[in-house]
Amino acid sequence: MTDMHDPKGLIRESFRMEGITAPECRTIFLDWALGLPQTADTGAAVTALLAAYADQPADHPMLATLRAALTDTAPAKRRGGRKGRMQA
Repeated sequence: MTDMHDPKGLIRESFRMEGITAPECRTIFLDWALGLPQTADTGAAVTALLAAYADQPADHPMLATLRAALTDTAPAKRRGGRKGRMQA
């Protein structure tokens, strides 16, 4: 069975793996995200997956990975270099 939000079944299979770890879930999530069409709404897909797997144990590392995917990240900050030193 394929799902429009998980066409390869990667997320589904991650919930079936015994003893899966958070780093493994992040790798699977990255593979899943790279496999989505460029026009896909990733946020909506992640939300749908969270709803679909809401019956899984709350401490499952894939649920934590999916939740983390919905959090906003801070914008990148300049880390230095000549231009940063010259603007004082």
